Amino acid sequence: MRSYLGDLGLLRDRRFALLLSARTISMLGSAFAPVALAFGVLNLPGATASTLSVVLAAQSVPLIAFMLVGGVIADRMPRQRVMMAGELLMAAGYAGLALMLLIGWTPLPALAAAAALTGVASSVVYPALTGIIPEVVPADRLQTGNALLGLGANSSRVAGAVLGGGTVVLFGGGWALAVSAAMFAVAAAMIANLRLKPGERAHQEAHSVLADLREGWREFRSRQWIWVVVAQFSLLVMAVQAGHGVLGPLMAKESLGGPAAWSAFLTGEAVGTIAGVLVSLRLRPRRPILVAVLLCLPPALPYVVLGVGAPLWAIVGSAFVLGVCFDVFGVLWQTTMQREVPPESLSRVSSYDVLGSLMFGPVGLLLAGRRRRSSAPGSRCSAARPSS
Repeated sequence: MRSYLGDLGLLRDRRFALLLSARTISMLGSAFAPVALAFGVLNLPGATASTLSVVLAAQSVPLIAFMLVGGVIADRMPRQRVMMAGELLMAAGYAGLALMLLIGWTPLPALAAAAALTGVASSVVYPALTGIIPEVVPADRLQTGNALLGLGANSSRVAGAVLGGGTVVLFGGGWALAVSAAMFAVAAAMIANLRLKPGERAHQEAHSVLADLREGWREFRSRQWIWVVVAQFSLLVMAVQAGHGVLGPLMAKESLGGPAAWSAFLTGEAVGTIAGVLVSLRLRPRRPILVAVLLCLPPALPYVVLGVGAPLWAIVGSAFVLGVCFDVFGVLWQTTMQREVPPESLSRVSSYDVLGSLMFGPVGLLLAGRRRRSSAPGSRCSAARPSS
């Protein structure tokens, strides 16, 4: 118990407290944004689901397309400045969206351009965050630091989903997006005050972007445990995207009573992620990657119980298990990468990790959509049955 409380003493470290506060506020802004953006766009005169799809695609495509470049930038430049620039870009993008919605000037190309700016910003922030944590947190407290950052992020996701929806209902999507932009600006100001010493990170000689990408790829593929787990996780993400994005909501609509049931599922998962942080604060396995990989098995449980028609309480309980497992996996994975990958390559390896993990997600959505269309002509029961 003494060791556990000693780890929590990390909260008294000024730099870590600033990083934790900045990340928590930034994630709160991120949690506000989806609800505000969706309803803000859909409430525009003449807007349709296609309008929203274009804006969301404009946001997501740059996130993937620029992820590797974001890793190169974060390994070349001081990560504090990279993160601050990313947060400011995020603030600018959402402020632009908010302004357009508030004044009623909403041409689709302009909305898409502002959304694209937020996607580029996200591709810059994430690799820099992975790399900056070891610069702020002592090596023997990395797992605790990652767990506490996860606790702040997960709490923000839960609070942001509720507060964001309430703000949209009371004041409209434009003002909710303005609040989100302000949060990113505050996060940028906090990161600016980290005051990392220049000598804490060795700077590399400048090379071409392609040369840096090749070097990052060599670091990525030279560690079998990284690329094997990323390959495995890409398939897991494909299945989760299909279940969370299409099949789960469809089954909730057809056989569980509608949106309230699916909200209960997502709430159970969110609470599980918070509980997972508490587990990861105490868990110190000798073989963290083995434990992390084994934790990828229980997340199949929610989809099994959905498929067999289990009662809602069992479905929500299984979602809680999914949240716990995914969060503990994330903490163990991040900590091991930060300990084993050289600091000068960490952001690039992280960007390859993210790109590889997410690359099959859209495939899962497409396959689930095909399943939905193929089930549509049949009865309600056939529509609710999961694909085999």
